[in-house]
Amino acid sequence: MVHLVYCDSKEKELERILSGGKTMVVRGAAGKKIPHSRVEAGEMLYFMEKGTGKISATATVDSVENHTRLSDAEIDAALLKNQSRLQLSDKQKTKWHKKCLVLVGFKNVRTIAPLPY
Repeated sequence: MVHLVYCDSKEKELERILSGGKTMVVRGAAGKKIPHSRVEAGEMLYFMEKGTGKISATATVDSVENHTRLSDAEIDAALLKNQSRLQLSDKQKTKWHKKCLVLVGFKNVRTIAPLPY
């Protein structure tokens, strides 16, 4: 399966992904289930900067951590443990402070000819 990842242009997420500094993304939900569809190692991620309408990079999933029914302390611990790969700003840490988290690690990032979306 393939997955589309929207990157925040204000936080320069796509730039950090392309430079190799950011190698993990997080998605969260306030409910009791993991957000979005299931992601598995070996699947493809396509990256798109919000507002551009163009997919401009791809990567391969190398790890997935699904967390549900997290306490506040567990949320903080999961984000802190993976901060070197996530590279979240304080604003993003607040945004992703959710009871259910999916942490998706990736490798083999490469730019592609822009695809319209």
